[in-house]
Parts: sequence; structure tokens; C-alpha cells
Amino acid sequence: MSKITVMVVDDHPLLREGLIKILSLDDSIEVVGEAGDGETSITMAEALRPQVILMDINLPGMNGIVACQKLKQELPETQIIILTVCEEERQVLEVVRAGANGYLLKDVEPEMLIQSIKDAVMGRAPLDPKIAGTVLNQFSRMSKMLEGEKNPVLTEREKEIMVLMAKGTTNRQIAESLFISEKTVKNHVTNIFRKLEVGGRTEAVVEAMKRQII
Repeated sequence: MSKITVMVVDDHPLLREGLIKILSLDDSIEVVGEAGDGETSITMAEALRPQVILMDINLPGMNGIVACQKLKQELPETQIIILTVCEEERQVLEVVRAGANGYLLKDVEPEMLIQSIKDAVMGRAPLDPKIAGTVLNQFSRMSKMLEGEKNPVLTEREKEIMVLMAKGTTNRQIAESLFISEKTVKNHVTNIFRKLEVGGRTEAVVEAMKRQII
């Protein structure tokens, strides 16, 4: 079985060394890199592509929250576990928004740290019990916000028609292009106008661009 590859990011060399020694006790984990600042962590992660990154928040230059956000954009498949001393709600919420997969405090027991890495690879979200309530409440609020943003949303077919409308094609041309009836196109266009709350094609195109639908 292949080992779980891990990278450790912390600005304290002694702490990095301690973490690496702890992780080396488990035969299923391999530390492939370490970094002391956010910018270096991004460069190294892009080269090494570790499965898991343990990252502190307080890093020189680019902090761990910004680094996490950039890493999740570049390497969405990499699991990032924040490992920090901070229990402050504001920073916990910033970490959640940055896309971190887990949040642990540095007083975590070695066994729990190792298990958390394994959990992260399995798609679970390791959370320190001390901050779990804060994180879960934030996920709930974010979920409700996203539901609000999704309503109204265009279907895939409506998006196709919207793109063709933006090119100035007529209903008949759209029908021929998508191999559907002109009546069906008209129904879709009516639904698009209703969802975008507009009264015409030009207004619909402008509104769709504003909402980044097309």
C-alpha cells in the first residue's frame, strides 16, 4: 500500500522537526517536504503534490489563510489541515472560508494528529473538539447563503440557449442548432426572462453576464 504523503508548513524549525518525528512513527505516512513560510509552501506543494498539508496560520509574509486559499485553487485535491494555537472565532471562520479541510490545535495528541491525516485522505474533516461548534455553525450559515444564491439558477439547457442568445441568434436558429422545436426554445426563453427578472433578450444577456452565467 502506498504511503500518505504529507508536507509540514510552520515557521518554527523545532516544531517542524517535532511534527516530522511524530509522523515518522506511523509506517503509512511519509513526510515529503517542509516549509517555513506561505510562499515557499505553495512552490513546494506544486512540485511535490502532497496528499495532505499541515499548515500553521501565523507565517511570515503570506499567512497560512492566504496560502491555504491559493493552494486550494491550484491543488484542490490536496487536503489542508490547519494546525495552530489559535482558537479565535474570527480566524477559525476565515480558515473555513479559505477552504481548509480540517482544523486542529497544536496541543493535539500525536495519535489524534495521525488519525486526522488518515481521516482527511478519506474525505473526512478533522476538527478539534474545542472549535468544532464554531466551524459547524459557520458551515450551516454558509450553506444557507449558498442556497439563496442558487435561487434562481438556469438549467444547463437554458445556459446553452443563453449563450446562443448572446451571439444574436434567433429562436429558429437556436432550435436548429440544438435540434429542438422552436416552441421549446420560446418556452425556455420565457423561463430565462422570468428567472433573471428581465423583459427582453438584450437585458437578459446583460444580466447573465453580470451574474457570470455566461
